[in-house]
Amino acid sequence: MATRKRGGDGKPKLKTHHVHGAGPAPKAGGAKPRKAKPVQHRAVPVAPRAHAHAHAPAPAGPVKTRKPAPTPDTSLASDEARRLAIAIAAAALEKKAVGLEILDVAGKVDYADFLVLMSGRSDRQVGALADGIQEALGKLGRRPLSIEGMPAARWVLIDYGDVVVHVFQEDARTMYDLEGLWVDAGRLPVPHGDVP
Repeated sequence: MATRKRGGDGKPKLKTHHVHGAGPAPKAGGAKPRKAKPVQHRAVPVAPRAHAHAHAPAPAGPVKTRKPAPTPDTSLASDEARRLAIAIAAAALEKKAVGLEILDVAGKVDYADFLVLMSGRSDRQVGALADGIQEALGKLGRRPLSIEGMPAARWVLIDYGDVVVHVFQEDARTMYDLEGLWVDAGRLPVPHGDVP
């Protein structure tokens, strides 16, 4: 910023103000320039840097934890569905089912309380397992709501309402990996011997 000021000789003189202190060199014999005031800097708050050994902050929101597998006392499944699943498993064992598992999916899906999974070593055994289950359950007065996959007998699905049965050939079971899909589901113990 420059202002005009008349000197003693009547000629206008320029007087300059430098904010940062850098100005033109004084003329020989002229007055000394005024010292510029130091620039003041405002302090700006800065977040402290995280140290390498500092713990990471906790994630926002609820932390997901794996729920314990349901037991017969804590399961949402009905007692009738449990008895039906065990009867299906017993009938499958009579026909030499392999890798039998009873998954408790009550409260996780709305179409069933239990999934009964098993394998047969060939299409003929898969068909025999499906037929044997239907025959044994028929004696108990239970008829399936639907059956799918019987002609090829690679993966047969038998729907008993609260219990859905999956009878696989080994390669199909590995491919679809229902156990991996339901890894957090509870497991009912597989029956041995006669089931009431």
